[in-house]
Amino acid sequence: MKKSKIFIACDSTNIKKINEIIKKTENSKLQVGYKFGLEFLNSKNGRNFIYKLKDKITFGDYKFSDIPNTCASAIRAVKDLNFNYLTIHINCGFDALKAAKEVSGKTKLIGVTVLTSLDNKSLKRIGFNNNVKNAVLQQAKLAHKAKLDAIVCSAQEVKIVKKVFKKEIITPGIRFNSKSNDQKRFMTPKEALKNGSDWLVIGRPITKGNIKNNIQNLVNHLK
Repeated sequence: MKKSKIFIACDSTNIKKINEIIKKTENSKLQVGYKFGLEFLNSKNGRNFIYKLKDKITFGDYKFSDIPNTCASAIRAVKDLNFNYLTIHINCGFDALKAAKEVSGKTKLIGVTVLTSLDNKSLKRIGFNNNVKNAVLQQAKLAHKAKLDAIVCSAQEVKIVKKVFKKEIITPGIRFNSKSNDQKRFMTPKEALKNGSDWLVIGRPITKGNIKNNIQNLVNHLK
C-alpha cells in the first residue's frame, strides 16, 4: 500500500524540541519529511542544525520573494544545507522563478501560491482583483512555464491546479477538525489526499501536546 506523504512543520527555535519532533514522528506507516520555516531558519542554531541533519527529507520554507538576482543568490547561499525542497513565492514573477530554477540544481523548487491564511477579502485588501481560485490558477500556469518542481497551495485549489500543473502538489492548512487557528482555507488530511494532494504539511495538530499520540491519530484518520 502506498504511504501517505507528510511534512511535519518544525516551528520552534528550541533544538531540543525539534529533535523531539523528529524522533517521535518517525512512523513506518507514513513517508515523513520535515519542514523548517523562517522561525527556525533565522534562529541562532538553526543553520548549523540543518547542516548536520542527515538521512531526512528536508524542506526549507524560505518563501524567497525578491528580484531575480537576489532570489538566485539566496538559493546559492543555502546550497550547502542540501535541502530536498525550497520555496519561492510565485508572485515574484517569471524572471525570478526562472533565475532561481536555473541555480537550484537537485533541490526541488516549490512555487508558493496564495497563502492559506488569506481569503478573497484579504486579497482585495492587498489590491488584487482576482478571487483566490483565479489567482492560484494563474500562479500555477506561471509555475508550469517556469518549470518549477512543485507547488504549494490550499487543498481547496488542488483540483484546479492539477489542470495546468502536473508535478508535485504540497498542501498546508491541514486540520483534523474545525479548529482552524490562523488558517482561512483548510481541509482534513483525508479530504486533502482525496482531492489529489501529494504531500500534506501539518504542524500544530501534530507538534502540540502528545506528539506520538497525534501521529498515531493521523495514521488512524488516514485508514
